[in-house]
Order: sequence, then C-alpha cells, then structure tokens
Amino acid sequence: MSSHSTEANAHGGTTKLFAWVWLWLIIITGAEVYLAYKHLPPVTMLLLLIGMSVVKAGLIMSYFMHLRFEKHSLVWTLIPVTIFCIGMMTMIFPDGIRLRDSHNAPQGKVQPK
Repeated sequence: MSSHSTEANAHGGTTKLFAWVWLWLIIITGAEVYLAYKHLPPVTMLLLLIGMSVVKAGLIMSYFMHLRFEKHSLVWTLIPVTIFCIGMMTMIFPDGIRLRDSHNAPQGKVQPK
C-alpha cells in the first residue's frame, strides 16, 4: 500500500473522485458564462445563476473542504449558522437600499411644503 492511497483514504476520496468534481465545477461554470450571454428575464437569470452557485458551493464544501467525509454533527452545526447569516444579511439589505437612495437624492435643496 503506497502513501498516496493511504492519504486518499484519510480524506475519504480518491484523485479520480476529485477530478470528476473538478470537471463538474468547470461544466457548471461554463453554463453560468453561457447564461450570462443569453437575454433572459432578470429574475430567471438570477434564480438560475444563484441556484448553480449554490450547487458549486456545495460541491466545493463537500469535497474540497472534506465536509462530506466529516462527522455529520459538524455538518449539521453549519446549517443553523448559514441560516443565521442569510437572515442577518436580509435585515441589512434594506439599509443599503436606503443609503443608495439617499445618495441619489438632490443635496442642499429644501423641498417646499
């Protein structure tokens, strides 16, 4: 048994498996680039691109960050943290829109009543 196969078993994956994951990441990225040149409605485009990005993030976390080979309890602790972060971002986004709109408003002019 070589040190290479021992190292692959320690991570739970093989070079062939990681090559397939890498190939799928390239295919999904190619599909995202292709969609960027299509004239789709903005909502459809965003949903497709975000969906593919979530799949890519899942593949990267599962295989290249080795979460697929970790204890399930570690993976399950990441789910509430992710939901919390997304919830916090959705609470902050309205402030960004308000700030953007305040920068676009005319400065120094008093509106008549």
